[in-house]
Amino acid sequence: MAKKQKKDNPDPQPVRLIGKGTVVRNTGSAYSVRLDDGRLANCRIKGNLRIKGIRTTNPVAVGDIVTVAEAADDADFITGIEPRRNYIIRRASNLSKESHILAANIDQTVLVATLRNPATTTTFIDRFLATAEAYAVPAILVINKCDTWDDDDSEYASAIANLYSSIGYKVFIISATTGTGIGELRECLRNRITLLAGNSGVGKSSLINALVPDAELRTGEISSIHHTGMHTTTFSEMIPLPDGGDLIDIPGVKGFGTIDFKPAEVSHYFPEIFRFGRDCRYGDCRHCGEPGCAVEQAVADHYISESRYTSYISILEEASTEAGADKYRKPF
Repeated sequence: MAKKQKKDNPDPQPVRLIGKGTVVRNTGSAYSVRLDDGRLANCRIKGNLRIKGIRTTNPVAVGDIVTVAEAADDADFITGIEPRRNYIIRRASNLSKESHILAANIDQTVLVATLRNPATTTTFIDRFLATAEAYAVPAILVINKCDTWDDDDSEYASAIANLYSSIGYKVFIISATTGTGIGELRECLRNRITLLAGNSGVGKSSLINALVPDAELRTGEISSIHHTGMHTTTFSEMIPLPDGGDLIDIPGVKGFGTIDFKPAEVSHYFPEIFRFGRDCRYGDCRHCGEPGCAVEQAVADHYISESRYTSYISILEEASTEAGADKYRKPF
């Protein structure tokens, strides 16, 4: 008779409550928690720890307030998560129905972009900003590496800055290498918990080194073949700022897939589209060929950028597909 397979050993049962604290590092398999008394605890999570209502690849994120207990084998375990005041989330992969939480309990987020080597697309910027709007997190756009630009680059950067500042976003043009614009950005980060995001290679590590001189983060080279960045940050980490506040550094993101957007709400996440949409003939206008659409007219009159409208349509189509509705198409 075949022997029965042994079941995996369950997680040791917590025997002593240690206290509460903030998750400051997530390597995927282990978590560092800064306890309220200042100590640092290296923890695992119980296998059944999940947040109700969120299908996510990482039940615990940097910024979470958690309860830590010691188990019989002297290991520390995260046994509970306090309700989050907010978080930012993205689709885990292009084919996945799961999400990945980038950070929790943050005051704002900074998206670092570059014009080339690598080039950050406006589609990526718009998807990130729309997600920040959806989760009620103020967003700042930083355009890095201005020390490498020629005159055409500078003109294009000014156009990008004018576009997003006209919508209502703070925009900084900086060089993490030379220090241009770092002082103004530092003031916006003071005494706030800020998520720092961007494509690989946009200079996040160099920026953190400029803001936190003793951080000494490793910076990477740019791929000469694909002109894209190579990962230097391999895990998420909260880094204290010298003048108060924290930066949450996450691995570079190649794409930014939205998840769980309702078609009727997508326009709410594009502030200028939402403003013009109030003047549409129909209250439920989706701005995709309906008669009397004020948004389409605003695009035609160049009051709304066509790149922003294209990004809106792409997210609307994704949301409609998830909801089982017909796709929406650009009317021009």
